[in-house]
Amino acid sequence: MKILDREFTDTQLLRVLGVRQLATTIFNYTVGSGIFALPAIAVARLGSAAPLSYLVCMLSMALTLLCIAEAGSRVAVTGGVYAYIEAALGPLIGFTAGVLLFLVGLFGGAAVVVLFAKSVATLIGNQSGALIDGLVVAVVALFTIVNVRGARQSARAMELITVVKVLPLLAFIAVGALFVHPANWQWTGLPSMNSLFGTAGVVIFAFTGIESALAPSGEVRSPSRTVPTASFLALGAATALYLAIQWVALGIQGPLLATPSVTPLADATATFAGSAGRTLMIVAATLSMLGYMSANVLSTPRALFAFARDGFLPQSLAIAHPRFHTPHVAVIVHCAAIAVLALSGTFEHLAIFSNLSAFVVYILCAIAVLRLRARDIRLEGRPWIIPGGALVPLAACITNAWLIYATAAANDWLGLGIVVAAALLLFAVRALRLRA
Repeated sequence: MKILDREFTDTQLLRVLGVRQLATTIFNYTVGSGIFALPAIAVARLGSAAPLSYLVCMLSMALTLLCIAEAGSRVAVTGGVYAYIEAALGPLIGFTAGVLLFLVGLFGGAAVVVLFAKSVATLIGNQSGALIDGLVVAVVALFTIVNVRGARQSARAMELITVVKVLPLLAFIAVGALFVHPANWQWTGLPSMNSLFGTAGVVIFAFTGIESALAPSGEVRSPSRTVPTASFLALGAATALYLAIQWVALGIQGPLLATPSVTPLADATATFAGSAGRTLMIVAATLSMLGYMSANVLSTPRALFAFARDGFLPQSLAIAHPRFHTPHVAVIVHCAAIAVLALSGTFEHLAIFSNLSAFVVYILCAIAVLRLRARDIRLEGRPWIIPGGALVPLAACITNAWLIYATAAANDWLGLGIVVAAALLLFAVRALRLRA
């Protein structure tokens, strides 16, 4: 079996993504529909101390991001974290990490498509199954066309979506701050560390996505500078936005924010802006989902491209479009899979272990940084090196392991085991084909 040359295959793609485009991709992948629901979950678990969970998430993601940034400055090929881990720890561990990342992106994308379709159906007052299915097919087809035509066009679409979706959230913060009640911020006591990390293990769903958004590394200009800069800009902006939204929503409603609701931020908005404000916030949620989908369809198919390039999947998935220079076959296959999953509705159980999968990948990436550094791997330009030696990678491993301990259940481990077993089977099949 012939395996495609990685450097040659990646040269078919154009390096058109700079700091602004990559930061926008990461921000859109990170700030999705989760921010519109997670404030209520955090309050239900921690009460007025809910903002602490965001600080734990920020600490964990900052440590992880430092590792991702250094690895991304050393390994500048399409595949993102999958490629970083593979270069450092070998093809077996790298491929397993790549499968985990791809499935999280695939099933997450399908879930968001369904949420988008149902939100739009709610806005127009028609919840028929035919309309929802039609909206699923339409939005997937739209993003397929946009991404086949080029990464540049997709990045421009995300820039527009980012502006449109963030404005209502900023308005919620600015106007809602005038209606907060400081008494709602008073703590009744400090939460236990297990409760805090357990809540952070759920809330961190709103922070994940950076690892998937870096998949188009082969299309990034000056990756040793662009990857770290764009990553930190996106994480800083997302964290500031999340904390502000949580504080304002908590200040407006207090414990009532934890009342079961599909749209807690929209309900909080209704207390000072009426039904019009509630509708506006639901619209913002749907736009946020579009932003997530735009980033998802730009990034996740690049994992298929990388798998095929390295011989794990049919090589047709590693073909770039002769005119648009995009992995069009991988994009089409990915979008078709999203549509099938979204229409079937059999994907929701993967949300149970999606965060656990991310934590495992984060630990592997932290270990990979130490290995890449020891071997002095640098494929393009001078790498960016984390200050403090091994301190940050070790801290990232400990923090993510603690999050796993605080959040994982038996079903989570079972799901992860099934995914790992499937990855091992694919790897074994590839090894047999190479020997043939």
